[in-house]
Amino acid sequence: MRIAFIVQRYGAEILGGSEYHCRLIAERLALKHDVDVLTTCARDYITWENDYPEGTDRIRGVTVRRFKSARTRDIASFNHYSDWIFHHQHTREDELSWLEQQGPWCPALLDYLQRNHRQYDALIFFTYLYAPTVLGLEIDPSRSILVPTAHNEPAIHLSIYREMFRKAAAVAFNTAVEKNFLKSTFEFRSIAEETVGCGVDLMQDQAQPDDPEPEDEEELHKRLAPHLRARGAQFRRRHRLQGQFLLYGGRIDAGKGCEELIEYFTSYKEQGGDAQLALMGVKLMQLPEVPWVRFAGLLSERERLQALEAATVVVVPSPLESLSLLALEAMAVGTPVLCNARAEVLVEHCHKSNAGLHYQDRDEFIECTKLLMADERLRERMGRNGKDYVRKNYKWDVILSKYDKLMGALRR
Repeated sequence: MRIAFIVQRYGAEILGGSEYHCRLIAERLALKHDVDVLTTCARDYITWENDYPEGTDRIRGVTVRRFKSARTRDIASFNHYSDWIFHHQHTREDELSWLEQQGPWCPALLDYLQRNHRQYDALIFFTYLYAPTVLGLEIDPSRSILVPTAHNEPAIHLSIYREMFRKAAAVAFNTAVEKNFLKSTFEFRSIAEETVGCGVDLMQDQAQPDDPEPEDEEELHKRLAPHLRARGAQFRRRHRLQGQFLLYGGRIDAGKGCEELIEYFTSYKEQGGDAQLALMGVKLMQLPEVPWVRFAGLLSERERLQALEAATVVVVPSPLESLSLLALEAMAVGTPVLCNARAEVLVEHCHKSNAGLHYQDRDEFIECTKLLMADERLRERMGRNGKDYVRKNYKWDVILSKYDKLMGALRR
């Protein structure tokens, strides 16, 4: 089959969110299908600046077609307009103006899709929020699969999204929580739907040619010095991390809960906590200049694996999630998670897996952190539970078979 993914940003260095999710699915489907990605030239989702060159690229077996955006985003002006539109009566034209101001505003991508949509057997749109999905779905709904990656936020209640959710022929939900929210909020007219999520098998994905063969690992492990046997030892040495630490990975900004995380962790330290806090990803906010906060930067996928293995606990502070690959990746390598209880999806992961704890406020964060740091046997049990949970629910063969089922249901 020939498949087009339509997504607002795409790149090997974009690690997190719906863009990362889209890339993982596209790369897997490209192993047996002809896959194109239609996207913008943007690397930064705040401004949508045209950072990548326009044209065709090849990234990890996937053909990527990039189109220049017609405008950038003035975030202060957009936030002001958003505040108005979410709290006042307005017209559909006002909402379309909001959609354009939000960006990415890329008529060239939509023009290409309009001219070429019949060349594809399936059009897979990633995330409900942005203009390429809202306007792109109108071009060929019967060939379209929507992956909403949605949660309850002010924007989703605009009328343009009520119209959009009725259009897609098929829908791939991330979790039962997301599906229940969307199905109780919107009318769907899809002919097929699946609760899919994303495959997670980091250990296999990150293997390198010079890694030991599986049958040699035990012998190699015996020969290593004790300080090199520890999980994630390379990451610890590189970032001068000694002792226990919490790890966060993704966009480092207030909207992902990072400001609150630092406030809560500061209170934990003030109460005598010994652990450190490490953050990896793109830094979009100031971090305190204190010895117990370490910024690891934007890491390669292999370095991210080392970081997840090295962490005592992986913390997921975002109050809004539709899946959370960070939590699933931590579970996949056997590291327990500590999650924001305001994200219902994260609570569901914790309850179904028995691989993590969740906190509702500052006091619960502190007590959960103290408990996890103090109880090694608890962490080991959670680690085993997390691996089992990912193995049972997020294997790639299961995920890809669901996409095949959705694509098979489309009218072509």
